[in-house]
Amino acid sequence: MVSVVQNMAIDCADAYELARFWSAVTGRPLGPEDRPGDPEVQVPLAEGPVLHFNQVPEPKTVKNRLHLCLRPEGSRDEEVTRLLALGATPVADHRNPDGSGWAVLADPEGNEFCVLRSAAERAATPS
Repeated sequence: MVSVVQNMAIDCADAYELARFWSAVTGRPLGPEDRPGDPEVQVPLAEGPVLHFNQVPEPKTVKNRLHLCLRPEGSRDEEVTRLLALGATPVADHRNPDGSGWAVLADPEGNEFCVLRSAAERAATPS
C-alpha cells in the first residue's frame, strides 16, 4: 500500500489573496467555488498536487521547512523578473556566471520558493 500526495497545504493570513498570487505564478485558475474572504482556497495544478491555502491566525515566524521549486518554461532570469513584478521579493541569489544555479524568492506572505533553470537552459549549461 502507498499514499498519494493530495495537496500542498500553505498556512497564510489571507488565503484568497495568496492563492491569487500563486494562480498568476502557475497560470492556473483558482478553484471554481473560491471567493474573496474564503478561509480555504485552492489552485489546482495541471500536474501534481493541489496548492491548498489555509487561513490561520498566527504569522509566519521562521524559514520554511518545505518549499516549492519552480522550473519555468522560458528562461529562469525572465521568470524571476516576472515573479518580482507579481509581488515576490528576493531572498537569495544562487545564480552563477556560467548560467547554472537558482534564485530564492518569497511570496507576498514571506514563504520562500526557488526558481530553477528551464529544461532548455539545463541542456545548454553543463553544471
